Amino acid sequence: MAELLATHPSAELTEWIAYEQITGPIGQGRDDILMAMLAATVSNANRGKGRKAKITDFLPKWDRSAGRPRMDWTEMLAAVKTMNRSMGGRDLTKEGQPDGADTGRAPRRARNQQR
Repeated sequence: MAELLATHPSAELTEWIAYEQITGPIGQGRDDILMAMLAATVSNANRGKGRKAKITDFLPKWDRSAGRPRMDWTEMLAAVKTMNRSMGGRDLTKEGQPDGADTGRAPRRARNQQR
């Protein structure tokens, strides 16, 4: 959608939004639904009597944060510092300096160091 905003005039974007509302999702969202329909059909064809599979049983759930409380910035920072330590990273923040000195900027890369 962001690509459309950058390259198409507002009127054309509005037409595409209206088209999608009438015909259903366009692109990857539609592909997910079509593949879920196929998976449900194959599953039901190879299943005995009992509960039949539904399309929703096979739709991917992309939002992994559902049901979890949202973290505030201090909790996110603590999580990042923990991940950094576990991967052997160095803490270059003011708190991570031996004497608490703040350099005021990120360390420079060596000229020969690959990006």
